[in-house]
Amino acid sequence: MSMISKNLEEIRSTLKDNVTLVAVSKTKSVEEIMEAYKEGIRDFGENKVQELEEKYELLPKDIRWHLIGGLQTNKVRKVLGKTYLIQSLDRESLALEINKRAEKMGILVDTLIEVNIGEEAQKAGILTDDLEGFITLLNDLKHIRVRGLMAIIPQGSEEENRQYFRKMYKLFQDLSQVRQERFTMEVLSMGMSMDYVTAMEEGSNMIRVGTGIFGARNYTV
Repeated sequence: MSMISKNLEEIRSTLKDNVTLVAVSKTKSVEEIMEAYKEGIRDFGENKVQELEEKYELLPKDIRWHLIGGLQTNKVRKVLGKTYLIQSLDRESLALEINKRAEKMGILVDTLIEVNIGEEAQKAGILTDDLEGFITLLNDLKHIRVRGLMAIIPQGSEEENRQYFRKMYKLFQDLSQVRQERFTMEVLSMGMSMDYVTAMEEGSNMIRVGTGIFGARNYTV
C-alpha cells in the first residue's frame, strides 16, 4: 500500500459521517492527485489559480475543484466555470467581479465566505464586524450563491484552536437564521492536517487536508 493510500485510510477511519474531505493538492503532481483519485477522493483544493487551471485541463472532469487560496479580482475569469466551490470570498470588490463575470457567462457561482475569525492582520478573510453589510450586498448579486463559511484559524494549543472553532460554529449557527436568496449555511469548512479532529468535534463538516494525505510539500515547484 502506498503512502497516500495508507494516509487516506487512516484519515477516513477518523471522519464523521457528515464530513467532506478536501484533499489539498497544491504543489502536488498529477500522478499524486490521481493516486488519491483512485482511492475515491473527488474533492481537491488548490491555493493558486494557475495551478488549478493547469490541473483542471489534465485531470478527470468529475473532480470537484475548491479554490481555497486568495483570489485576485484580475484572475476571477480564469477560474469561473472550473470551480465547484470558491472558499475564499472575502471582500466587496471580489464579489462584484465574480458576479459581473458570472453574469456574462450565464452561471451561478457557489462560494463560501472566508472569515478572519482570529482578526489577524496578515490573514485574508472578512472580519465578523463587517459581515452584516457584506451579506446585505451579496443579496443583490444574483450570480453568487453562498453555501457557508470557511476559516483558517490562528495556530495555537489544542484548547486555543477549539475556542476559535467554537466561535466559527456559533457564527455559522447564527447566520443560518439569515433569510435571503442564494444564501444558506450548509458548509462549515475548517480544520486542516494538524487540527481537523478538533474542528470536527466543534462542528466542522468540511476539512482541508494536504500534508496529512500527500506528505510534506515541495515549494520549489
